[in-house]
Amino acid sequence: MFIDISPLKASRDFRLLFIGQVVSFFGTMISFVAIQWQVYELTKSSAYVGYISLFQFVPMFVFAFIGGAVADSFDLRRILRLTEIGQTLVTVFLIVNSFIGTPSLTVIYISAAVHAACAALQRPAFESFIQKVIPAELMTSVQALNSLRWSIGAVIGPAIAGVITTTLGVRTAFIVDLATFVVSLIAVYMISAVPTAADAERPSVRGVLDSVRYALSKPYLLGTYIIDIAAMFFAVPQALFPALAKTYGEKFLGLFPAAIATGSLIAALTSGWTKKVEHHGAAITAAAILWGVGIVLFGFANGIWIALACLVFAGFSDMISAIFRGAVWNQSIPNFMRGRLASLEMISYLTGPYLGNAKMGIVAEWTSVPTAIISGGALCIIGVAASAMLIPGFLTYRATDGIRDRELEEARK
Repeated sequence: MFIDISPLKASRDFRLLFIGQVVSFFGTMISFVAIQWQVYELTKSSAYVGYISLFQFVPMFVFAFIGGAVADSFDLRRILRLTEIGQTLVTVFLIVNSFIGTPSLTVIYISAAVHAACAALQRPAFESFIQKVIPAELMTSVQALNSLRWSIGAVIGPAIAGVITTTLGVRTAFIVDLATFVVSLIAVYMISAVPTAADAERPSVRGVLDSVRYALSKPYLLGTYIIDIAAMFFAVPQALFPALAKTYGEKFLGLFPAAIATGSLIAALTSGWTKKVEHHGAAITAAAILWGVGIVLFGFANGIWIALACLVFAGFSDMISAIFRGAVWNQSIPNFMRGRLASLEMISYLTGPYLGNAKMGIVAEWTSVPTAIISGGALCIIGVAASAMLIPGFLTYRATDGIRDRELEEARK
């Protein structure tokens, strides 16, 4: 029943990356809450909070393709180091901007965009590195551990950020984030080099297009992308948390994202059963629908603790979906294409939140915060169910199908 830690025992490099990313993500979540609060305080608008995600979306989309191409061709360790340095410098700019009497919105939006670009370059290298140091049969456990890493940072980070931001100010929050990068930088400088395959393709537009064609040729991969985009685009509520904090009380600012992450943490800690599940397509669909149900209930909630409980349920469901999506990707995609496909995965799981946050903020400005949340959750349920039924074979997809496909592709190579 409980989480499998075998990957941490199997690889020193995975342990280093895991520890470094746990600490780094803790700081990133603090800045995430602080930036949203800073923008809301400057503008008093949920739409402007949502626009942060729009500024993140474009560089994420562009640099994800570049990151995927270089991850299959260049030194993964060097990519991880350079992108970690880039994210550290972004935090420095946010600190400097916070010293201005009236912080510049332009600097905030540009910093968010540059951070997204660095993350887009880093993620494919991170995923490709893991696949090279961990065997395929442990990939479900790897995904659960990565989910645990995310959940720890997303529970503790926002909860602390809410207190720091509303009492000590956003500048202090950014300084704490900067301090956490020390650990992650040490980690990426201690990992071993992973040799690039001698026959690795050089980065090219053709290589990127090949990866897109490959993904489109596999309905089970396409299904993971479309279902996650539908779930997040319609139902992601983060842009509304500052406005909700004004309603329920500023002290609850960090508890909204922390509640989602608490549900994710519970799911990760009790994820041992997931490695016994074969029907990954059905599991992804069911979990994504339950995410939408949780958001609908959150919209109807008439008290802070009921609202937080609904977000815990939603976060639990979303993490179960994420564990199975990650398992599908890592078990079915051939090693020589892992970096490029990781870029498509990143686009799929960030497109929904980035565009969805902007959509949610705009809908709330036109109607109301509860209307935006309830309608979004309902559309999520409809969109996910329709997508799963329309994608051939997705609901019947099994883990063994993907492993067989990967072995065949690598044998052809």
